[in-house]
Amino acid sequence: MKRFLACGAVFVVTAVSSQAVWAFTDNEARQAINQLRQQLRVVTETTQQVNIQMSERIDLLELEISRLRAMVEELGGKPPGYSSTQGGAPVERANSVEEQDAFDGAVDLYRQGRVKDAAESLRAFLTLYPNSTLAPTAMFYLGSSQYASKDFRNSIKTLQDMVAKYPEHARAPDALLVVAGSQFELNDRAGTKTTLQQIVSKYGSSAAAQTAKQRLELF
Repeated sequence: MKRFLACGAVFVVTAVSSQAVWAFTDNEARQAINQLRQQLRVVTETTQQVNIQMSERIDLLELEISRLRAMVEELGGKPPGYSSTQGGAPVERANSVEEQDAFDGAVDLYRQGRVKDAAESLRAFLTLYPNSTLAPTAMFYLGSSQYASKDFRNSIKTLQDMVAKYPEHARAPDALLVVAGSQFELNDRAGTKTTLQQIVSKYGSSAAAQTAKQRLELF
């Protein structure tokens, strides 16, 4: 009888120990699954952020190509396959040699990468020649100089003013693209999306609109 009880006790202890082992293993498995889910979520969020950043870099490269083409035209050159007009309108010229020289000097500073000096010269040009035919282009370069200087808030203001005053100008959609870039830098996602939608809505046939559409797919 004692031997039977002893055997029974061993069986009970063994069964309880076996259940404890299985319970511990199941808990570990659940923790591992939760950790994997968290890691997957982090990877997904990181991938989305990288995609947005890469798209932003592509936008800026395309904008820089547009600027370079405009610069070549202003210097009198014509890159292969590029029209001698921009947005259906001829390249603008100043009404006087002095005015043209002031504009060219400011833009040369921008080309040289002296963006802060360029911004000062462009502001001076706009003060001296507020009604110049080159005023919208000067505003575009001013806003671009401010963007390059990381003066994002003033860049937004300058370029939004330019688009409001000259909505039909050939560089208006590109100006809004720079605005969207500044808003993105300021982490204003809602503003960025609104500006991109504005480009698509108002300037649907422009190259900037195609870029804006690609960016909107990430929102």
